[in-house]
Amino acid sequence: MKKLHSLLLSLATLVALPAVHAAGEVNLFGWSEYVPQEVLDGFTKETGIKVNFETYASNEELLSKLVAGAGAYDIVQPSDYTAEVMIRRKMLAPLDRQKLTNLKNIGPQYRGMVHDPEDKYTVPYMTGTVGIVVNTAVVKDPIKGYRDVFQPKHRDRLVVLNDNREIVTWAFYALGLPANEVTAANLAKARPVVASWIKLVKVFDSDSPKTALLNGDVDIGIVWSGEAAILWNEDKKFQYVLPAEGAHQFVDVLAIPTTAKHKDEAHQLINYILRPEVAKLVSDKFPYTNPNLAARRLLSPEQLANPASYPQAGNLQPFRDIGKAAADIDQLVTDLKSAN
Repeated sequence: MKKLHSLLLSLATLVALPAVHAAGEVNLFGWSEYVPQEVLDGFTKETGIKVNFETYASNEELLSKLVAGAGAYDIVQPSDYTAEVMIRRKMLAPLDRQKLTNLKNIGPQYRGMVHDPEDKYTVPYMTGTVGIVVNTAVVKDPIKGYRDVFQPKHRDRLVVLNDNREIVTWAFYALGLPANEVTAANLAKARPVVASWIKLVKVFDSDSPKTALLNGDVDIGIVWSGEAAILWNEDKKFQYVLPAEGAHQFVDVLAIPTTAKHKDEAHQLINYILRPEVAKLVSDKFPYTNPNLAARRLLSPEQLANPASYPQAGNLQPFRDIGKAAADIDQLVTDLKSAN
């Protein structure tokens, strides 16, 4: 009887113990210098879900890793035109809107965009432009467009994005060609322009192009607007210019791959990022244009006055999926760089 009594007591003790649940995890694959660590830490603290964060420097790197199955990612952060490719290839899972209660905070101008007209697969994260930063303490000549940047007198004083499509698009703009009409004939026209420009560049950097400008290694850059905004916050001598010929406007989104193993946790993280106070933390650290209007109302007048974060309207165009022509662009720029 004593043994039976002891066994019953042990069972009662086990039943009284609180259940231990696995906290879960979510694997995020995003742009470098784009997701504040405090956002990820705050999500983990609130939910217990661990965030494994891996970064990439280009949409091409993102696509190649996903196609190769190199990582089991639950959330990715492609640009709009890459999301368009991924949707066409059935690489993205439909979102469960009932789990995304904070979608209402996204401005209507950022909903139903051309890459995802039904808002079925993507959620806007940040938007921005690609433009020119000028250190006006050094460069006194007016810089209004690409041809002003790529001049022999600026040789080895330039930093530009290490992004083949961007570079070719700048040449298209300078030639008066439509940004998304990437034909063999247009690439032939752009080739000598790109060849002459590449020779003038000191640094190709898509991760942190602001660094070369802050260090004084270069005087002019063609960079992401968020990088330009950080420079302007550091020193007002760094002026941001939207090229007169035209500029790329992008929307980077959050999406869930079809191969994701933690879709519920992925929805939780996306919905967390859509909170106004959380989206504000993103703007505080990485001052791109915030599509979350509820978060934008929390920004200071100084933040909203940053000419790179919220530039005056210009000739802005989104990139579209150009299919196999993307490989032609990569080949062209790779050949020219190797010949330089």
